Amino acid sequence: MKEQTAKGYAFGTFQGVFTPSILTIIGVVMYLRFGWMLGHAGLATSLVIVTIGSTITLLTGLSISALATNMRMEGGGAYFMLSRSFGAEAGAALGIPLALSQAVGVSFYVAGFAEALVNSGLPVVGAWDPRMVGFATLAVLAVVATLNANIALKSQYFIMAAIAFSLVAFFLGRPPTGLMAPPPSQVPEALGFWPVFAVFFPAVTGILSGVGMSGDLKDPRRAIPAGTIAAVLTGYAIYMSVPIVLNHFVSDPAVLRTDTMILAKCARWAFPILIGVWAATLSSAVGSFLCAPRVVQALARDRVMPRMLGRGWGKTDDPRLASALCFAIAAAGLWFGDINVIAPVLTMFNLSTYALLNLSAGLESMMGNPAWRPTFRVKPFFSIAGFMLCVGAMFMISPGWTFVALGCEAGIYWIVKRRSLQARWGDMRTGLLAYAAHAVLRMLDRRPVAAHTWRPNLLVFSGAPGRRSRLAAFASAVSGNTSFATFAVVVPNNTWSPARETELASAMHSWLDRRRIDAQVRIHPAASTWAGVDELVRAYGYGSLEPNTVLLGDASGVGFAAALVQMIRRRRNVVLLRTDEGDLFADKGGVIDVWWRGRSGNASFLLALACMLRHGPAGARAKIRLCHLLETDEQDANERTRYAEFLAEARVEAETVVVPALNSGSPFDRIAETSASSAIVLMGLRTPDEGETSEMYATYIDNLRASTEKLPQAVFACAAEDIDFKGIFRF
Repeated sequence: MKEQTAKGYAFGTFQGVFTPSILTIIGVVMYLRFGWMLGHAGLATSLVIVTIGSTITLLTGLSISALATNMRMEGGGAYFMLSRSFGAEAGAALGIPLALSQAVGVSFYVAGFAEALVNSGLPVVGAWDPRMVGFATLAVLAVVATLNANIALKSQYFIMAAIAFSLVAFFLGRPPTGLMAPPPSQVPEALGFWPVFAVFFPAVTGILSGVGMSGDLKDPRRAIPAGTIAAVLTGYAIYMSVPIVLNHFVSDPAVLRTDTMILAKCARWAFPILIGVWAATLSSAVGSFLCAPRVVQALARDRVMPRMLGRGWGKTDDPRLASALCFAIAAAGLWFGDINVIAPVLTMFNLSTYALLNLSAGLESMMGNPAWRPTFRVKPFFSIAGFMLCVGAMFMISPGWTFVALGCEAGIYWIVKRRSLQARWGDMRTGLLAYAAHAVLRMLDRRPVAAHTWRPNLLVFSGAPGRRSRLAAFASAVSGNTSFATFAVVVPNNTWSPARETELASAMHSWLDRRRIDAQVRIHPAASTWAGVDELVRAYGYGSLEPNTVLLGDASGVGFAAALVQMIRRRRNVVLLRTDEGDLFADKGGVIDVWWRGRSGNASFLLALACMLRHGPAGARAKIRLCHLLETDEQDANERTRYAEFLAEARVEAETVVVPALNSGSPFDRIAETSASSAIVLMGLRTPDEGETSEMYATYIDNLRASTEKLPQAVFACAAEDIDFKGIFRF
């Protein structure tokens, strides 16, 4: 595999991944909400909350590391990974909300910085308008991040130093003196585990800032795993230490719940804590402003967003137009001010991105495709556990906002799907479907077929496209696009070639698509037509998914009869359509006649076919008639009663037609007279007797064809499968 070429700024691990990740993790939640968390949950529960939140982030970091070391990373970070794993639609469904949440997040961080600065008590700044301070700060950040990301990231070193200094000031602190607990009426009641977890969890969702710089890294396969995991572990160490030290300094829950600046009061020097709050908000804003435009740029280059947003400037490929869009979104957030309403759904966008990153790595590892060769290996258990924890956290934090976020993502997926984008890359969906099919086939292979779960697995010998439209309509109606169906075409060996097979298969697929028939296509070369039919019936299928029902059009001759005999003796149900002219249901309704003796499996099989024909839109208004030709007049009352009882027990809506016994003439004449106006007439086809030759069975078929030539549309069926078809109607 070729080495990746450096793109963009070619940042290293520390500057490109660790720095933006750790500075987004170490944010204002630590400074302003750790005391609040400790007051509500206590030390032990607070440490559990930190551990669970960090575990989710660590598992996601492991999954990200596996994905990043298995692909040639380009710009877009998490979006790039998801789109190359689950396809352009899923990537867009997560990438667009992710870019939006990061752009709007800049508004939150900048607004927080402005309010903290104005309310700091410092001279002069207290009279400033927080909104104007926010706009000025946003403008400076936008100019620096847009024109030169290198300067923006290097400025984070000063921010990191300020945060480190504030932590030193806190850890060198002491219990504050003169603290007075507020009156009990002003102390809120202690919250439960999940409300406190919901407030804390955004503090550990910063790793996407580093991953988002993927297109500007010198070696993403090395930088992303090392930088991401180092940031998560460093953040965890700090977040576990702060509550322990704070609990040593202050033990009164009432004070902790009500004083948001308790860290400053415990620190040896208060001013570094204030600087740390400012630095934390600015670092998060810088990280988000660097990441969001690069996601937008990647989306545009994949033609999900307007292509002009994908343009890059200079050797470093700066996304200036995408940055301008993100600046406008952030400025709008500052202008309208109160965007707390959508804050929860933005958190859900991050969590759903985490969930799919974990799921992608877990599924890739489970499938074990040859293309899955990450240099950073993670057991699928850990990735799937990360996925489940992310989904669980979403619903525990807010079920309502979870559904809102999922609804937004589903809407974007549907819109992108309708655009029918042709991705320039492969994704894991085909492999995932093959893996699922393999697992299902293994389970099916170990389970016996039960009558009440039986469905036809059709092998339809349709010939070239357009030759037997009624046969195709019948197959579609019976399968209902919920059963397996394969349309097979047998071509002579001397006319077959790979090019012709491809051309014929493409034409067949197009023909089926125009008729909205969901089916597979099989082109099979053979020495003769009936030899090819026999070969397919004998060998086509995989595991337990062998065709159990063969559907053919009208034919004659010993070769045809021999093929039928072999099908039936191989336990394949056979259905023959005698005619192939006109629509299946000419008036989108009509009558389906089932000529029934009720004494063999054929009868139940015929009734099952009739019921399936009614499930399709064309046959939805069709009426089933259960027809019986009496042998003697004395049978009349008994047969009517027997059929009525059977239909009631079987839950089949059908009319019973009992035809009186004949004194003279052919019974087929009476059948033709009774079913003259019916759309479809279903009749039994007997199984060949033991020792019966193909010539003898051909004679039977010819006589049956001649006897029923007056019927409008005859369908002959033989139930040869080793299934008690009567069980379909007993369940």
